[in-house]
Amino acid sequence: MSTRKNVRWIEAGIVVFLGSMLVTAAYGQSQREATEVRQNPNIVRPITNENFDSAVVNLLQQLVAAYGPIANNNDLPNPYVRLEPYGEPPPGNNGEWAAVTGAEGGPDGMLYILHRCRSNSCVDRPEPAIVKLDPRTGERVAGFGEGLMAFPHGFHVDYEGNVWTTDTGQGDAPGGHLVRKFSAEGELLMTIGQPGVAGDGPDQLREPTDVVVSPEGVLFVTEGHVKNGPHARVSKFTADGKLIERFGSTGQGHLQVSAPHGIAMDTEGRLFIADRDNNRILIWDQEGNYIHQWNQFGRPSGVYIDHTDTIYVADSESWGPDNPGWKKGIRIGSAKTGQVHYFLEDIESRDFSHSGAEAVGVDAMGNVYGGVVRRQMLERHEPASEQRTRGATWSAARN
Repeated sequence: MSTRKNVRWIEAGIVVFLGSMLVTAAYGQSQREATEVRQNPNIVRPITNENFDSAVVNLLQQLVAAYGPIANNNDLPNPYVRLEPYGEPPPGNNGEWAAVTGAEGGPDGMLYILHRCRSNSCVDRPEPAIVKLDPRTGERVAGFGEGLMAFPHGFHVDYEGNVWTTDTGQGDAPGGHLVRKFSAEGELLMTIGQPGVAGDGPDQLREPTDVVVSPEGVLFVTEGHVKNGPHARVSKFTADGKLIERFGSTGQGHLQVSAPHGIAMDTEGRLFIADRDNNRILIWDQEGNYIHQWNQFGRPSGVYIDHTDTIYVADSESWGPDNPGWKKGIRIGSAKTGQVHYFLEDIESRDFSHSGAEAVGVDAMGNVYGGVVRRQMLERHEPASEQRTRGATWSAARN
């Protein structure tokens, strides 16, 4: 081979190497340096972090901090570094994420994302609602679920690596009021509910908000997205989608919920319900019996539990009148003791509007993800060093 050809091969290698470095940098591979906050150009309202420094708000903050259950939860350490936005979105939507409502790692090491196609809806949209990313590079590996969904909401990757979604619906738009099960490759395996129909029959769902699957394959679905709506509940299904029973009703009691927004399961099989409108996490057993309730995680929109019984809770609605005095962000603690260890404060933690991560999940390397709805972004929080992590319901055979 001539000297000139050798030079060309070297030059080509350098170009390929630099190109891969640029791709990595573009999608936020581990870098231990927080990214600059960037406004999604599809959003009209600018990013704000309004402190609302009025005497009334400050007094309210101090009273809640002194006499409420908040303790020191606004001032806990944060050993993570924020990257936002993270990951390569699917084509369309001006190269941006739509509202992100789910982000969880799978047993295959990939990261799965659920978003609302364009802005805040998938009705009549061609974009894939589910996106698979390589969490080591942030590059998009695949996408699926095109043309199926209306208002995708809840998300879960189960013990076999199947990907589950719930769709709360938009009126009678096709695709709403359903739970769907996909393979990790995107094949639609099962659907529960009647498309576009909110109902209470054994083959119907009413605004399903989230789903979790036990290691034995039993499904638990939270229903009722409307605050103080008449049909807030948890429904239990067999592995093949047949209704077993329904638990709970609307209210504030130990066996009542209001707009239950998320659900997770710990290693003991207990259900942790994000009872958002009651500012608490309810803990029930799989027969619908009350065990405990926790208020120390703020106003929970999303909840995730890993194999160490570490619990991750996303709070996107505190600080304002819904939960005065509490900052918005992701709280991390113990599902065994209820102690909160870390607080990943949102960049709009003291904005009266609902903002920040509604969904929360973790990948196999211990990175924590927030699904941001109003800012329409995926955020990633990197630990100081890699932490091998897996979901609480993942089968031991796949670890």
